[in-house]
Amino acid sequence: GQGDEEEEEHHSLETFTFYLSEPLSKERVEAFSDGVYAIVATLLILDICEDNVPDPREVEEKFHGSLLGALSEYGPNYLAYFGSFLTIGLLWFVHHSLFLYVTKATRLMGLLNILSLAFIGGLPLAYQLTSEFAEKSHNEIEAIQVSCVITFFASIFQFAIWTTALLYERETLHPFARYGGKEHAFMFAKLALYPCVSLGAFFLTCLLSEFSTAIFHLMQIVIPFAFLALRIFVRISLTVIKAAMSLSRHKVVLLEEEEACLSPTETLS
Repeated sequence: GQGDEEEEEHHSLETFTFYLSEPLSKERVEAFSDGVYAIVATLLILDICEDNVPDPREVEEKFHGSLLGALSEYGPNYLAYFGSFLTIGLLWFVHHSLFLYVTKATRLMGLLNILSLAFIGGLPLAYQLTSEFAEKSHNEIEAIQVSCVITFFASIFQFAIWTTALLYERETLHPFARYGGKEHAFMFAKLALYPCVSLGAFFLTCLLSEFSTAIFHLMQIVIPFAFLALRIFVRISLTVIKAAMSLSRHKVVLLEEEEACLSPTETLS
């Protein structure tokens, strides 16, 4: 009857949940991910070496033998390359930091990782779009928006891996990355950085008509250094706060010791 059908549905749901939570080789996940990141970075380098090197005859005729003058014409392409490469580099760094604290990978985490890598593989396409449409036009804005969408999904699936790991944190995460752990806040900041930035850049293209590929790629270049500066600032601030607290505690202990050494009459006076 109806009870048997409900029991079967409940059993199939439990089976599906158990299947997704089954362990997966963490080393295989990391090795496959590193391979994809390496190939994507190589594709970027091949693109810029093949398409953005001036012809010797053009250098001689158009730029009077000045190689630097000829290379300057490809400035937007090089800016797009460095912005895209730094994006891949920081996404790899975030992925590395994440799996440094993952003690056990599951099939669901593996699936989310593959989805993230699928969009990572689209970053060379984003580079080509933003380097080819680097002039003021409707296509330029659309190229930036496509790049933002690709970066958003590549990073949001990384965030989903960590969220999934937090659901079974005692089994899947190192204590440092768990709720209240030493690195928990930094992990949240690392993994939320690119989803927030890519969404922000996407909405800026809708609001600001003067938003250009040059601004977009400069943002990509500045983000890693800004994040590093933020981390250093937080570390220094925490060190200063701890030093100030320990100094104040030391003073309190000294005052208590001095009071303990005073005689009763001296204390009353």
